[in-house]
Amino acid sequence: MGANNGKQCGSEGKASSSISSDVSSSTDHTPTKAPKNVATSEDSDLSMRTLSTPSPALILKSNPPQTVPNGNETSSPVFTVTGETVALVHPPPGSRSRPSRVPPTALIDSLPDPVLLQVLSYLCTPQLCRCARVSRRWYNLAWDPRLWSSVRLTGELLSADRALKVLTHRLCQDTPNVCLTLERLVVSGCRRLSDRGLRVVAQSCPELRRLEVAGCYNVSNEAVFDVVSQCPNLEHLDVSGCPKVTCISLTEEASLQLTPLHGQQIGLQYLDMTDCLSLEDEGLRTIAFHCPRLTHLYLRRCSRLTDEALRQLALHCSALRELSLSDCHLIGDFGLREVARLEGHLRYLSVAHCMRITDVGLRYVARYCPRLRYLNARGCEGLTDQGLSHLARNCPRMRSVDVGRCPLVSDAGLEVLARCCEGLRRLSLRGCESLTGRGLMALAAGCPELQLLNVQECEVPPEALRLVRQHCRRCVIEHTIPAFY
Repeated sequence: MGANNGKQCGSEGKASSSISSDVSSSTDHTPTKAPKNVATSEDSDLSMRTLSTPSPALILKSNPPQTVPNGNETSSPVFTVTGETVALVHPPPGSRSRPSRVPPTALIDSLPDPVLLQVLSYLCTPQLCRCARVSRRWYNLAWDPRLWSSVRLTGELLSADRALKVLTHRLCQDTPNVCLTLERLVVSGCRRLSDRGLRVVAQSCPELRRLEVAGCYNVSNEAVFDVVSQCPNLEHLDVSGCPKVTCISLTEEASLQLTPLHGQQIGLQYLDMTDCLSLEDEGLRTIAFHCPRLTHLYLRRCSRLTDEALRQLALHCSALRELSLSDCHLIGDFGLREVARLEGHLRYLSVAHCMRITDVGLRYVARYCPRLRYLNARGCEGLTDQGLSHLARNCPRMRSVDVGRCPLVSDAGLEVLARCCEGLRRLSLRGCESLTGRGLMALAAGCPELQLLNVQECEVPPEALRLVRQHCRRCVIEHTIPAFY
């Protein structure tokens, strides 16, 4: 009985060491020497392979015994090769082996399992994989399902496809072919992530709620289709910096399969498509049709979008709260009029560097979106004091305003802003050439909660800035005025 138990434990230890070694080599790329007598799979990394015996060509004859100055002969053989060094895996025959010593027990091993599990919960994915290789106890604790609700993989050299394959395979052992623990997956900056890795996640992780694959150039529409169609609980999707992704929707076949439960709608609430340069009006229309529950949408530098796309967006995504259209140069006042149809839901709007936007579009937003809290209109050179004044009067709950690089904004607009938006906390006026000290004095008197003021590249008197510092004690002032310190 004792012999049988020893074999079973030994075989189990080999399997566990092999799995954890594969995962660790996939996540941190640290060359690791495999333990003796552990079989390595054929698809493991080269860095995991170790020669069990030296090659016959490297076994050299030993030199004759050498005599030391005292007249005694050395008993150990010496191997010499000109121009190279030979390392033997096993000691030469006849050498005496040192008696094995039992390593002392580490203090951390005396902790009970719940406490050690709490310690492991603070570790990242690569560190957990390393801990699984310490001992059998650590292996069982490191692969506790409660530690794997979130996985984060980063690095350009990381083989993300292989790492996801090994991780999902291990996490599916208790529930075959289905991983019910993984809810959040972040793969950032991994050039070696492809559609194959995402399809593995789509097939194995139906409980996935948050997916971020920012900066993964090889991810395409097809893989994203698979994820959104097979993960019905997905709410947060970040595909920023993925130029091959042009729209998010369900294929016709997937829609038919999900009709009894979800119809043709996707439960996405957060979508970031920043730098998806191929996104066009048709793609955004498809997104709006299939994702009516969107509340956060970021389309920075999607330069092919026009005002027509915003009309479809306002028609289908009435719950939208945050919208970023920065550097979408084809968006104009007509598009902001369509955005204004979101009425009381919109809280965050960014139209930075949209040169076609003027006071007309800003008036539409101010009139129909009175709960607006954040506005970024940096670089919109068509904005004037009239547009800023209209915004201040209709949106008194404004917390952050950026009108930098708007040369037509002057003290008159700031005075209305300071009088109507007492809770203003962040204000950027960088590059506003028409400002003087009068507008800043109005801000000091009317906005005591101001926390950040940017007046870089503005010719304003130091006395006005000192007044702001005196009345707004928590305000950080960013400036380029040598006389103010």
